[in-house]
Amino acid sequence: MADAEAPRDILFDRARARIAGLNRHFIAGHWQAQQGGAPIPVLNPADERQIGEIAAGTAHEVDAAVSAARAAFDHPGWRAMPAARREQLLLHLADLIERQADEIAAMETLDNGMPFAHARGAVAGAVSAIRYNAGWVRRLGGETVPVSVPGDWHGYTTRDPLGVAALIVPWNAPFAITCSKVSAALAAGCTVVLKPAELAPMTGLRLAELVAEAGFPDGSVNVVTGLGSVAGAALVAHPDVDKISFTGSTATGQGILRASIADLRRVSLELGGKSAVLVMEDADLRKAVPGVAMGIFGNSGQVCAAGSRLFVADAIYEPFMTALLDFARGLRVGPGIAEGVVMGPLISAQQRDRVLGYIEAGKREGATLALGGDCPDGPGYFVNPTIFVDARPEMSIVREEIFGPVLSVMRFGDADLDALARAANDSVYGLSAYVWTRDLAAAHGLAKRLRAGSVKVNGAGMEFALPFGGFRQSGLGRENGRYGVEAFTETKAVMIAY
Repeated sequence: MADAEAPRDILFDRARARIAGLNRHFIAGHWQAQQGGAPIPVLNPADERQIGEIAAGTAHEVDAAVSAARAAFDHPGWRAMPAARREQLLLHLADLIERQADEIAAMETLDNGMPFAHARGAVAGAVSAIRYNAGWVRRLGGETVPVSVPGDWHGYTTRDPLGVAALIVPWNAPFAITCSKVSAALAAGCTVVLKPAELAPMTGLRLAELVAEAGFPDGSVNVVTGLGSVAGAALVAHPDVDKISFTGSTATGQGILRASIADLRRVSLELGGKSAVLVMEDADLRKAVPGVAMGIFGNSGQVCAAGSRLFVADAIYEPFMTALLDFARGLRVGPGIAEGVVMGPLISAQQRDRVLGYIEAGKREGATLALGGDCPDGPGYFVNPTIFVDARPEMSIVREEIFGPVLSVMRFGDADLDALARAANDSVYGLSAYVWTRDLAAAHGLAKRLRAGSVKVNGAGMEFALPFGGFRQSGLGRENGRYGVEAFTETKAVMIAY
């Protein structure tokens, strides 16, 4: 039965059965079981029940995976593979994922907690990302450069793959981010060692199954599961890794950067954010209200680019906040497998408690709790949509990344773009910013002034072909688009006398 025809309960039963069988590492084209020690349980954050377990990788498994990736990179089967063949393999992988899309989405819902509709969209985005990156395989050329030195010379550049790429992915959008990173690295000609997040690792292991089915050479993609402090640290420290691509917290990214200094390995870091949202007095409230709400409550606020600092013009503050609070009250919170759910759980008890701690801090620091701040009854790591008003720039809920469904609201009376941009830029982060206005001058003026890697006007979507990354402590480098593929290459200059 095709996924599209499968009843919901059968689909989730299939996903549970698939998850139960994914408990080994994938190294050099083979599945390898736990080597000593206890496996790591994997819980469904919506009901706190164990759905599976993963092997607890150590430096031993990491070394085997990196060695396999190095051997595959040096092997003519990969190194000399025609670009058209590599493109074909990636496109075949995208087709295989598309055929299993609903089952993969169900796995993501059980593993991560996100609503099933959200997971389906994420898998569709992953398929699109792979196909996009596949299109760069035959287009990653250099350029011919006019040469001015004496003599007859031909000067040109090439883009060479860096080598073995260590990819460390987070738990908030595991499958989409994994597919983006893996396909970009493979499109550039690198081989891969993937370390999924231990809190949501299952779709990364499912991807390994599909990579093998697609026909990629053994060792070109390897997956080692385990704790970040053990397997992740061993991968970052491995001397035969040429490139590290990490998405996660700023603190962990800083540690990775320090570990890369000794041998100057190439590093891309997509880190935290505390994104500003500016609602001007001429904004279309019919669009701005749901846009602002889902910009912080989508995926339960577990989004690095979540719009968590809201600035609203005095002239529309009262009607806007009334509509925003009404909208947020109507959001259904519950298990992602249930119909109509908009907000699922947070990923873990630790993350829920962290978010609740920030909510308490907001109260202590003098912000007014306008909505939420509590948890629904019953099992699961849920936190209701939470909105603070009367927030001030020095408060921890305004300055620090919470990574949960908590919105801090401030108001402004002066529409001077310089002053407004200064307030929005008052952060150690600079990942995204959002502007709601019908004034093109204000839109372009703020886009120019805002210190963020991406600025969205009158919406929250982002085209995959555009680069994604941040200023300041939001990271280094860019992912997605041509920039994301080129990040796995090194530029070589060639001069030939004739």
